[in-house]
Amino acid sequence: MSTNQPAQGTATPDARQLRTILISVSISLMAVVASVSGLNVAQTQMAVEFGASLGTVLWIINIYTLTLAALLLPLGAIGDRLGRKPMLTAGLTLFGIANVVAALSPTAGVMIAARAIGGAGAAIIMPITLAVITSTFPEERRGKAIGVWTGVAGGGGILGMFLSAVLVDIADWRWLFALPTALIVVALVTTVKSVPNSRERSAHPFDTVGALLSAVAVVGLIFVLQEGPERGWTAPETLISLVVGIVAGIGFVVWELRRRDASLLDVRLFRERGLAGGSLTLLVVFGVQAGIGVVLFPFFQAVLGWSGLVSTVALMPMAISMMLASGLAAKLAERIGSRATMTTGVALAGVGLVFMGLFVSVEGGYLSILPGLVAMGLGMGLSMTPSTEAITGSLPRDKQGVASALNDITREFGTALGVALLGALLSGGYRASIDGKLSGAPQEAADVAREGVANAVEVAGSTGSYATQILHAARESFVDGWRQAMWAGAAVMVVLSVYVAVRGPKNRVRSAADDAETGLGSSRVESAL
Repeated sequence: MSTNQPAQGTATPDARQLRTILISVSISLMAVVASVSGLNVAQTQMAVEFGASLGTVLWIINIYTLTLAALLLPLGAIGDRLGRKPMLTAGLTLFGIANVVAALSPTAGVMIAARAIGGAGAAIIMPITLAVITSTFPEERRGKAIGVWTGVAGGGGILGMFLSAVLVDIADWRWLFALPTALIVVALVTTVKSVPNSRERSAHPFDTVGALLSAVAVVGLIFVLQEGPERGWTAPETLISLVVGIVAGIGFVVWELRRRDASLLDVRLFRERGLAGGSLTLLVVFGVQAGIGVVLFPFFQAVLGWSGLVSTVALMPMAISMMLASGLAAKLAERIGSRATMTTGVALAGVGLVFMGLFVSVEGGYLSILPGLVAMGLGMGLSMTPSTEAITGSLPRDKQGVASALNDITREFGTALGVALLGALLSGGYRASIDGKLSGAPQEAADVAREGVANAVEVAGSTGSYATQILHAARESFVDGWRQAMWAGAAVMVVLSVYVAVRGPKNRVRSAADDAETGLGSSRVESAL
């Protein structure tokens, strides 16, 4: 049994203090999210400077996400117990130190270690930022604050990628770590000054076995999704990782059912509409967003011939519309209900995918996909905020670190799954389409062109009179693969929208009685204002 009683003499934060708290946690979250995608724009520079292989460079990028996902649930639970303010301060400090070490890394090995430590710091920060909102903000302000948080979580990666591309173009790739480090310094100052403390008092010992099983399961399954496309889905290490992840996942569920009230995560809550519907929606929405990113960059760079910076700028309409819609979603949910808002958002995102599948063309270029990008951003923003509220509202307030961590793990799984599946669909569609369009071209060049559109663009320059044929075939085939990925994504969105419409969170406003029932009405807030 856990208790979470108000501290004596604690002042309730006023409106100005709440704004400062929201700014602080949003800056913290932005630093973490920007670091997920920021290094993608510097793969070539790191490979040259470190003399590293593509596999090593990918590990520099992926180890951060892998560590982050593996430690989210255990560290979120520890934050509930030790206090959210000291844990957030510790996470920001660890993350900042890791970024400084990464910026000064002399070798790839040091860089990988620094990124892993940074992932651990991020795993402290991410769940705590949302837990601070849900445990501090009053009911009437909580939805809007969560909307801001989800907007930063959804659009922050694209904004971080844009700023990273600017830094790589005008300076050196090592300056990529300056942005998150600067954000961390600001977040530390505002956290120490303004963020109140809250924590759980539990009569049960920490669920160490559950924490270990969850970490092993997450590492195993995300490793499969990250490495399967490179190593092969039937490679021994891929299959071993899959088996370990599944066995650990089953073991976690069995163990948590036995622990019941003393569990790290009460898995029985997934029978509730809010937790199940919110988790599934975030899984799919973030999966589609990540998969769209895999599809868009080759289209911008290899098909349209744009630079990395211009390609990142082209994503801004989706990011901006997503962040705006996230802020508006709370108001819309108050009027028509969470379920209706989520259904509308998922359906709108599906319409965006249909637009991009129907109208994309080499000749139409960017304008042929822009309406779909905007619709996608609006739909994702509308669906993310009520989904996040559904997840955090399904667990008691003294478990908000766990609820927030579950929310973040769902996002990470969705991202890895979307990249793997939509990337595979695009590649398969490309290869199937290009085979019949290279007749007469030199065999060696044709074989290279079949590997991907970027490979085709690179090899075409050395084929003389066949260059136009190879480029045309590659670009048209990429669009064919694009359509296949878009239609698959749209089909998934249709299924999800039907599920949410039927089994989504109940369309009702949370009352004081609801808060008392779930434990949300009694929060210990130890303010350090």
